[in-house]
Amino acid sequence: MSVQILVLAKTPVAGRVKTRLCPPCTPRQAARLAAAALADTLDAVAATPAAARILVVDGDLPAPPGWGRVVQRGGPLGERLAHAYADTAVPGTASLLIGMDTPQAGPALLGDAAARLVADGADAVLGLAADGGWWALGLRDPAHAQVLRDVPMSTSDTGVLTLAALTARGLRVTALPVLTDVDTAPDAYAVAALCPPGSRFAAAVPELVPA
Repeated sequence: MSVQILVLAKTPVAGRVKTRLCPPCTPRQAARLAAAALADTLDAVAATPAAARILVVDGDLPAPPGWGRVVQRGGPLGERLAHAYADTAVPGTASLLIGMDTPQAGPALLGDAAARLVADGADAVLGLAADGGWWALGLRDPAHAQVLRDVPMSTSDTGVLTLAALTARGLRVTALPVLTDVDTAPDAYAVAALCPPGSRFAAAVPELVPA
């Protein structure tokens, strides 16, 4: 079985992304920081072996050359996530979805997640986030993403509830490392310290986020 990687992203427009960073950031600074995080994420995915790479986007952001592109549809986040898997599903291909808020997740980590999905016999891999959400979800059968419609998103127990929904469906779930995603200024500095050399995000944080 092969694995495709989906990146769920918002076009970095001031006032529409990283709003929890305002203050101390201005909306324009927050949007520039989001763009840097997304650029690092796209680079990491591009360097990870995959059957396909697909940008699942809210807005008019174009996909990198050689990538597929799907526009997000639906209302609540859980519904948009379910559609993201359904709209990109390919028979015999697993789907690993990540967001744009963990620029520290490099090719080694993403490659390991994909390998666990294929080689470990797991039905799903789930990477929880330190704030209670999750940063990555891989499914051998993308149809199982329908459970996300009923999971409350953006809460302190979204990750736990997602795991419970998957296991209630009878899936074997392998845990990925817990990561911090970027929601606040302290998050931004913590994540920047974990990014590899050359990271756009790590370079942008001291410029854009007041200490």
